[in-house]
This record gives sequence, structure tokens and C-alpha cells, in this order.
Amino acid sequence: MNIVLEFFVVTFKVLWAFVLAAAKWLVRPKEKSVAGQVCLITGAGSGLGRLFALEFARRRAQLVLWDINSQSNEETADMVREIYRQLEAEDALRATSNSVEEEVPPCCNLQVYTYTCDVGKREKVYSTAEKVRREVGDVFLLLNNAGVVSGHHLLECPDELIERTMMVNCHAHFWTTKAFLPKMMEMNHGHIVTVASSLGLFSTAGVEDYCASKFGAVGFHESLSHELKAADKDGIKTTLVCPYLVDTGMFRGCRIRKEIEPFLPPLKPDYCVKQAMRAILTDQPMICTPRLLYMVTCMKSILPFEAVVCMYRFLGADKCMYPFIAQRKQATNNNEAKNGI
Repeated sequence: MNIVLEFFVVTFKVLWAFVLAAAKWLVRPKEKSVAGQVCLITGAGSGLGRLFALEFARRRAQLVLWDINSQSNEETADMVREIYRQLEAEDALRATSNSVEEEVPPCCNLQVYTYTCDVGKREKVYSTAEKVRREVGDVFLLLNNAGVVSGHHLLECPDELIERTMMVNCHAHFWTTKAFLPKMMEMNHGHIVTVASSLGLFSTAGVEDYCASKFGAVGFHESLSHELKAADKDGIKTTLVCPYLVDTGMFRGCRIRKEIEPFLPPLKPDYCVKQAMRAILTDQPMICTPRLLYMVTCMKSILPFEAVVCMYRFLGADKCMYPFIAQRKQATNNNEAKNGI
């Protein structure tokens, strides 16, 4: 095709993409069904991972839960089983009623499977993935959620903790995706969700290892999305989840300027997950919560660095992690004193 003609075609497609995006803002897309599909969630034992598990259970997905803490993972599984029981009771009631309702897939065969897995260890990920394929089946919805934070300034952070942060928050996405993507590509069907962070789009002081790991996760996700497009695997969807500070206790003590905080409070976990679920079920490529983050990311890209620094200082975001780090340090010192170290 003549390059000039192709340029006009590309321009039209770009403009049409804007039109479609605007239409989705005005008319909410219909959510797809995940009923009966095998959905694997890492870091399912607590926080956002647990809430994602409960949301997918309500939508009748067959859940595979991974976590390094077997006890908390089983607690999540018990909550999922309770939801399945409620759905079975609703199905039984619907079967005995004479009302004609929308057909809903039965949940009598749904089960939840738990596996203790340290996703920061490559061989453990691969061996557990093989076990999942044998015992459950092929995974077609992969939600990479597991995450850790060291809570130390760079020069005070042991190398082992830096490596651990990178392994769990970034490298694990490579291992889980390599384990389950081949079948998705064979069937041209699946969905890969990356739970990253606003700190994967812009950074702050004191959490260099965490920011680097989340930037890595974002970069991995974007490159993977392009690779799937280049391979014409349009049946495999990807969603990048980048929330602002979520009130799960992971960053307890983190504070921005007190005058600004009422306008930008930590996100409630339930709200964060519900927004992410809407994005996942409508095949939205990326979701930032709150929407203000889109503007912040854009401004960071176009403003001079010193201007960004001025904004950080005005918002109190330049040292927002310092109280959190101080609390972690105090807790560590207290534990050492208690243990007589």
C-alpha cells in the first residue's frame, strides 16, 4: 500500500479508536461471563487477592488460589465455598419457582482449589502450575496479584529484601505467564490481569525497590500485550490494574499533606476491586483508580522534572512513605528487642 494512503488509513483508525473509547464512557459495555472458567489468583490469602477471589466466586468462576500462607489461603477458600453454597441454594430455589428468568449456569460442579506457592521461586511456580493442570485443568484467567514491600530506604535495605521484592512483584509474572500462556495461545482464548500500582507509573522517595518492581511489572504487561497483538491472538485479553494507595495495611502510616488528604484519601479495598472487576469483565486494557491518576501520569510525561518535584512537594508526596518506613523500622526494632537479638 502507498505510504501516504496508509498514513490516512492509520489516522482514521486512531480517530476511530478515540470514538470507540468515548462511546464506552457514555454506554457501559456488557460484562462478559466467566462462569465455569478456571481462574487462578496469586496472593489470594489476604488483601486485594482475597476480594478478587470472592468477586469471581460470585460470578461462578472455578477458582485456583495461590498464596505463600496456607492458613490465610484456606480462610479465603472457606469464604469462596460459602458463596458457592449460597449460589446453589439460589439455583435450587429458581428451579422450583415458575418464574422465567435469564438462564444462569449451574454451580453444582464448582470447586475451589488451594495451593501453597512462593511465586518468587521459579521452580516452585512451574511445579505448582503443572500440578494445577493435572488436578484442575487449563487456566484461562490468570490474575497476577501477589506483592510484597520491604519498607526500607535504599541504603538501609538488605540486598536479600531487594531481590525478594523484585522476584515476587515482577519476575513472578514472567513465570506464571510462561506456565499458562501456551494453552491460551493454542485456543486463542484467555485473560491475563496484572495488578500493579500507581507506583508503577510514577515514583516517590524511599521505596526504590518497590517502584522498580512495579515499573517492571507494567513494562512486562505492556510488552506482552503488544506481543499478543503482533501474533494476532485477539482472543487473549489483558488488563493492567494500577490503583492509588489502597487501605489494606500494606503501607500503613503513609501520609500525604494533611490539607490534601481529604481530597485524595486511601482507596477502600472493596471499591478498588469492584472498579478493577468492571474493567476485567469488559476487556478494558487498563484501569487507574482514581481517574485522577491518568492526568498525573500524563503530566509527569510532559512536565520538566523540577516542575514535577514542585508538585510532589506541594502535595506532600515527596516524603509520603517516610512515616511508613519509620513505623516498619520501629516494628523491626521492637521485634528484635522482644527476641533478645
